[in-house]
Amino acid sequence: RAEATAPVVEPGIAVVSPLTGVFYSSPSPSSAQFIEVGQPVQAGQVVCIIEAMKVFNEIRSEVSGTVASIVAQNGQLVQKGEALIRVQAS
Repeated sequence: RAEATAPVVEPGIAVVSPLTGVFYSSPSPSSAQFIEVGQPVQAGQVVCIIEAMKVFNEIRSEVSGTVASIVAQNGQLVQKGEALIRVQAS
């Protein structure tokens, strides 16, 4: 099947992890997520947290637009350079 080998083109601009750590979509388990799919986001807005060595690092969007997808799963280990979310630039 040819479609199985075709690369998947993700829409939008990726916000990538600047470090290896654990991805969190909200500031605490009882808090709302920083962002939701379809929501507008501004450049400089906090979109998630990466925990590395007991330090919680706020990750900010580099572009303004609309959240196209949240790639990483809450509580998942992500590697430096991995896409965390995708933003459709406005």
